[in-house]
Amino acid sequence: MIIALATPRVAASLDEGLAKVEHFLAEAAAQDAEIVCFPEAYLPGLRGQDFAVLPFGSAEQDHVLKAVAQWSRHYKIATIMGMENVIATGRQVAAFVFDAQGQMLGCQTKNQLDPSEDPFYVPGHTRQLFEVSGIKFGVAICHEGWRYPETVRWAAVRGAQIVFHPQHTGYEQSGVKLTHWGAADAPYYEKAMMMRSRENTIYFASVNYALRFQESATSLIDPSGQCQAYLPYGEEGLLVQPIDLEKATGLLAKRYAPARYRE
Repeated sequence: MIIALATPRVAASLDEGLAKVEHFLAEAAAQDAEIVCFPEAYLPGLRGQDFAVLPFGSAEQDHVLKAVAQWSRHYKIATIMGMENVIATGRQVAAFVFDAQGQMLGCQTKNQLDPSEDPFYVPGHTRQLFEVSGIKFGVAICHEGWRYPETVRWAAVRGAQIVFHPQHTGYEQSGVKLTHWGAADAPYYEKAMMMRSRENTIYFASVNYALRFQESATSLIDPSGQCQAYLPYGEEGLLVQPIDLEKATGLLAKRYAPARYRE
């Protein structure tokens, strides 16, 4: 299977953001990708960061969902769309998943919020496994994949061969520009990517924004914990990569024995 990880710049308007989404869907489909994943809360943008977030309510949410469903069907590609989910009790960070026929397969919410996100979002409470073209996958959103590895293992022990990780790490206004993937003096995020794959024997696909001062690259980690490919820091682009499902055995996840942790 071929997958694609889309890394757009922060959108200045909803129309611009949607145009970028369609562009990457078309490009991914042209390169024979079967699934494309976008960053965390790409529309309207992740709140609490150093850039403006677009106006976004129920009407805008419905507009985005209809557009992504239409484009998924038109380009015949499954889509993991990082966006907000507006509910009665507040806003959730979520990833809506569509198949290549434009049908919504479900919505994975961010259930473990970073403490800094509490003023902006409410957590979700359920997890879901998805399946497209015979491959099972999970979604763990940003903070979940960095500091709550059980969110990735949840999917792996249920047969996921890859976990997609929509995220946001870095800044637009100021920061340090990284030059080497996985550098010892860089933030820990890329090391965490390696562990999420290695400790479960699955692929881990982490998808960041194209930020001026990124703290981690959009990256695909293979089941041995090695970085298979990544996009250059700070550059908008699409990472298109094949994955070998025979290597994603889930061996270590299958050996997880929760009964041995009882008090």
